[in-house]
Order: sequence, then structure tokens, then C-alpha cells
Amino acid sequence: MQDGGGKTVWLPYRPSQVPGLPAGLTYAGWDGSAPMPGDPADVRFLVGPPEPGAERILRTVLPRMRNLEVLQLLSSGYEHMMPLLDVMPAGTRLATGRGVHRDATAELAVTLLLALCRGLDDFGSQQAKGKWRPAFRPTLVGKRVLIVGYGAVGAAVTARLGAFRCETVLVARTARTAPAGRVHGVAELPALLPTADAVVVCAPLTDQTRGMFGAEALALLKSGAMLVNVARGEIVDTRAMVRRVRAGRLRVALDVTDPEPLPPGHPLWHLPGVLITPHVAAFTDAFPLMSADFLRRQLSRYQRGEELHNVVLTTSGTEADGQAA
Repeated sequence: MQDGGGKTVWLPYRPSQVPGLPAGLTYAGWDGSAPMPGDPADVRFLVGPPEPGAERILRTVLPRMRNLEVLQLLSSGYEHMMPLLDVMPAGTRLATGRGVHRDATAELAVTLLLALCRGLDDFGSQQAKGKWRPAFRPTLVGKRVLIVGYGAVGAAVTARLGAFRCETVLVARTARTAPAGRVHGVAELPALLPTADAVVVCAPLTDQTRGMFGAEALALLKSGAMLVNVARGEIVDTRAMVRRVRAGRLRVALDVTDPEPLPPGHPLWHLPGVLITPHVAAFTDAFPLMSADFLRRQLSRYQRGEELHNVVLTTSGTEADGQAA
């Protein structure tokens, strides 16, 4: 434990692994797998373990953290924490790690789009069979790509696609003007989808985005369009997507699925025109460095009493009081 004489902070790393932590706070490392390093009631700032299923770990400890002020996630999404809001003390701020995974996620999104466009899934299948079969494939040059969810990840995807001379069309919840150009509102999607050669989904999962790409939306895409999803599986209607792929009218690359993990025997595993990675966009060697840098900045703001980054809601004890865009 690193004692700064102030409020207690539990990190999912040893404090020594995050050099430059602000003075004036007391730090302890707890990743959810080892015994707790102290009394949970003393904890004011908790950084959740950055691993799948962390909510199961937190469910057992959060009711004992009656003085908790901040629950900091290192994920961009927070929907998995919604069922736990009522076990946190009133006034707890829930903050995400939005931006921590920006570059890694954007890198995978562009990789998947390139692989899909150039047919690496097909060529990989031929390699496994030991067959040399050259084939004509399209290029990304000049293709019209819709970036749905123009936040940190969407902006990073857009910047990278510029190198491939794509025409990027930006879509967010509400229309606005950004440094990269016009951002269309999501209400404009029905008019935009028929014009797209590809769609990259980067939007957060909310009540508004759940099922956004259902049968009607997917039917608006031109035959042969490509869909890349690096956001959340529930944003796309899986059954409607399978029907579209099976008909040969859509090719998809998915880092996320619904259900997840994808069960054995699911049609997505074996359908031609489907490329799958198992939710690994953030699983890179850059994560420790990026997350440590974010935590230093966030804890410095906390120690100084400044507004925190990425606060999405504040609990009332029984439900969320509010949500930031």
C-alpha cells in the first residue's frame, strides 16, 4: 500500500506500476482476484478490474463500499454496470475509460474493413486448404464509408481511413459540425445507408442504439455492402444480419456479437462473408500504458476537486440521476 495520507484509492494494478500518481491520496492494488487490501468501507475511489465479467466481482464488494465517491471503469461502455447502481451509495459518480481504447479499437476496425474488402477471410480459407486461387477484389479507394458513432473511436477511424482515400460520412446522435466536417444526425441514417459501400459501427450501446441495425436498416444497404462492428453486438439484429449475409447481399466483420461469446454451432461461425474476432479490440500491449496515463490524469483531477472526465451518471442510491452525452 502506498500511503499519501488522504482518501483511499484502489487500483487494479500495484501503485508502483503507475508512476506519477498524485500525492495526497492513499493507494492500494486490488484486481479482484486477490484478498482485499483493506476495509472496503474506506475506499473513496475504486478503479474496476479491466477484464470481462468484472461486474460479478464488483457485485460482491460494492455493497460494502458505503463511502464510495467514484467508480472508475477502464472500459468505454458501462451498460454492464447498470444492474449494480442500486448497491452503490447515493452520489457515487460512475466514469468510463472512453478514449483509453480509442487507437487500438480504431486500428482493429480499419484492419477488419481492409480484410473484408480485400477478401482476406476467403484467402485464409484457401490457404488452410493449400489452394492457390487468385481472385479479383475491390479496394477501399473511393469507397463511401459511414462512421456510425462519431466519438473518440469514430474520429480515430475517420482519421485512419483518410490514408486510404475513402469518402467518410460521419453520423452521431445529433447533427453538428466537427473539425473533420459535417456530422449527420442518426435520424438521417435511412437516407444515408443506401449510399454506403461500408458501415463501421462505433456507437455506444444505449436504449436508442440497441437494435439500430435491424432488418429494415440492413435492407437499405446496397447489395455487397460491408458492415464492421467494433461497438456492441446488440446494436445489430443478429438474425436479420445472418439472413442478409446468407443471401449474399452483405459481408460483415465483427469484433462483438449478440450473443457473446458466440456459442458453438452458431451460423455466424461458418457463413461465407463473415469475419470474426473475439472482442479483442482493446486487448493490446498499449493498454497498460494508456490506462495508466488516463488514471494519472483522472486521479489528479479528483485530488484537486476538479470535474472528472467521462462521468456518465451519478447514483441516487436506487437509480441513475442523470447521464452525460
